[in-house]
Amino acid sequence: MNRPYADARSVAVIGMACRLPGATGADELWKLLREGGDATSETPPERFDAGALHTERPAPGRIAGRRAGYLERMAEFDAEFFGMSVNEAVELDPQQRLLLMTAWDALEDAGQRPDLLAGTRTGVFVGNARADYFEQALRQGLEGATAGQLGNVRSLLPARLSHLFDFRGPSVLLDTACSSSLVAVHSAVQSLRARESPLALAAGVNLALRADESVMMTQAGGMAADGRSKFGDARADGHAPSDAVAVVVLKPLDAALADGDRIRAVIRGSAVGNDGRTSDSVLNPSLTGQIEVLRWAYEDAGVDPADVDYVEAHGAGSPALDPLELTALGEVLGAGRPAGRPLLVGSVKTNIGHAEAAGGLAGLIKAVLCLEHGQVPASLHLDTPNPQVAWEQLPLEIPGTLRELPDRGRPALAGVSGQGSSALNAHVVLSRPAPYEAGLPAPPGDTPYLLPLSAHTPAALDTLVQAYAAHLSPGGAGTAYTPRDLCYTAAVRRTHHAHRLAVIGATHEELAAALTGTGRAPKPKREWRQRTTDLATVADRYRAGEPVDWTEVFATPGRCVPLPAYPWQTKRYWSGEQGEQPAGDGGDLSAWVLREHARTGFDDGSTLTEIGIDSLARLRIVVELTKRSGREVDPEEFGRLRTVGELRRWARELEAQAR
Repeated sequence: MNRPYADARSVAVIGMACRLPGATGADELWKLLREGGDATSETPPERFDAGALHTERPAPGRIAGRRAGYLERMAEFDAEFFGMSVNEAVELDPQQRLLLMTAWDALEDAGQRPDLLAGTRTGVFVGNARADYFEQALRQGLEGATAGQLGNVRSLLPARLSHLFDFRGPSVLLDTACSSSLVAVHSAVQSLRARESPLALAAGVNLALRADESVMMTQAGGMAADGRSKFGDARADGHAPSDAVAVVVLKPLDAALADGDRIRAVIRGSAVGNDGRTSDSVLNPSLTGQIEVLRWAYEDAGVDPADVDYVEAHGAGSPALDPLELTALGEVLGAGRPAGRPLLVGSVKTNIGHAEAAGGLAGLIKAVLCLEHGQVPASLHLDTPNPQVAWEQLPLEIPGTLRELPDRGRPALAGVSGQGSSALNAHVVLSRPAPYEAGLPAPPGDTPYLLPLSAHTPAALDTLVQAYAAHLSPGGAGTAYTPRDLCYTAAVRRTHHAHRLAVIGATHEELAAALTGTGRAPKPKREWRQRTTDLATVADRYRAGEPVDWTEVFATPGRCVPLPAYPWQTKRYWSGEQGEQPAGDGGDLSAWVLREHARTGFDDGSTLTEIGIDSLARLRIVVELTKRSGREVDPEEFGRLRTVGELRRWARELEAQAR
C-alpha cells in the first residue's frame, strides 16, 4: 500500500472525553495512570449487597469478588441543560444521561459546535452490552413496564444522541460483548472513509447496576477474587468489572487539517474479525483469530507491525486469554523487530477494571494520551510473569514503571486491541500526529482580544468564569497557548448560551484579572485604542444576546486549543428516591404534573406541547393521575387539554370529584 493512499484514508481523533473510575476526564485519567493509581473499590451498597453475595469458592448465586471499578455520582445529571423534566430524568437510564453529557464534553474538546452540526450527516456509533436500569424496572413486575421504559431500549443510546443534536447520519448500537466500543470505532472509520459521514462520534458506555453478570462470570471462573485485573501475571484469575463512559470525535484527516482542528491522534487503520471455527467453542479464544485481525489491521494501516512502539492490550487478566493475546502480539508485531527494542504492552484494566463493552474505548483514550505525552505508564499488579508465556522468545515487555517512548525520527505508533466473548476481535492502529506547523505569524503580544463566555444558567456561568480564571492564571494550562488562540476558540469553537459574559485583555494576566474583577484594566496603547473601543461594542452586543460575526472580530482563523469544559449543574435522579415533594402552589394535581413534566417555564397561556408535555408524557401522566386521584382518568379527556390554564382547571375539578 503506498503512503499517499494510506494518508488519504487516515482519520483524525479531534476530541475525546470520558467518565471512568477515578477520573472524570482525560486529564484526570492521565494523572491516575502516571501515578500508578488503582481506582477499583468496594461495591457501593446502592448497586447491590456484595458482602452478602460474596464467596471464596464458586457457589450458585454467589460472586467471587467484592471489588470493582465504579463511577462516583453516576446518578447525577444536568436535566435542565438538556430540556428534560424531573420525571423524564428519573425514568431515563443513567447510561443515556451520562452518554449525553460525555458526548457534549467530547464535542467541546473537539471544538465542534452542536448547533452548527445540526442537520448534518454526523454519525453516532455506540458500543454497549448492558441495560441494567431497564431490566431492574421490569423486574418490579408488569407495573414496571411503563410507557416511559420505551425510552430505555438499548437502541436508543445512539438514537437519543442523534435526536438531541439533530444528527442525520448513521446512528447504530453495536454489541459484540467486550470488543463493542472498538468495533464502534472501526465502524465509524469505515463510515468516514466511505464519505457517508463527514464527522462521527464513537462511544462506549457500561454501568454495572446488578450482580447477575458477576454471578455468571464467577460460575465460569472469570471473576478476579481480589477485584483486580492482573494482566500478564501468574496470579491472573479473571477480571474486575468496571463502569465507563467514553466518547471520541472522529473526522477524515484531510478535512481536519483543512478546518484547523486540533488533532490528538491519527487512526491509520483498523480491522475486525471473528474467530470462526478456529477454536473448539464459540466462547473459547483463538490464537489464529487474533493473529489474523492483527495482520489485517496493519495491512489496512500501511504500517510495518515491527515499527509499533506500544500496544494497549485487551489485557483483562484472564489466565486463558492473556497468554494467547501476548503470543499473538509477539508473533505479528515481534517479527523483524530489532534486538533490544521490545514492544511495550500494557492494560488500563489494571487501573480501573474491565469496562466490558466500553473497555476498548477506555484503552484507546489511554493510548492517545500515551502518544500525546510520549510516555507509557506502568501496568499494575504484575509481580510474577505468567509462566505460560514464552517471554524469552517474544520481544515483549509489560512496563512496571513509567517509560518514555523513544524518539525514532517519526511519529510514534500504537495499537489498541479488543476481544469479545462473541469471538469478535478488533484492533486499531494509531499514530501521533505530525508536529503542528504555524501558518501565521504570531500577533504582537500587546494586541487586545475579546474573550466571550456563556452558560445555560447563572450558576454555571459563575463556575465557568472561575475555571477560565484558573486556566489563564500563572501555572494554568491555558498559559501554554496565546491569548488570541484562547479567545478565538472560545468565540468560534464553543456554543453560545443565554447567560453571557465578555472581557477584553491582551495577556493571560489581563484576561484573568478582568474575569475575577481584580486589579485595574490597563490603559490600551495608543495604536490599540480604537480596536479596544470596537471590541467593547462587540462585548456589549454579545452580553445582550445579539448575534456576533466572529469572522469580523478575528480577521484570520486562530488555532483550536484546549479550554475548560462546560460546568454541569447536576442533581441526583433515581427511581423511587424523588419522594412526594410539596407541590409549591397548594399541593394540587396540576402543580405535581407541571413540576414533574414541564421542561421550560410557563404561564396559564402556555400550551402543554410548548413546555414539553408530548404524547408519551401524557401517557405517563394519565397513569400517575389515576393512582394519585383514586379515580380512573380518561386518556381522551386529558388529551383534549391544550394549555396550562386548562390543565389547572381540569385538575381542580378532578380533585373535587375525588373528594
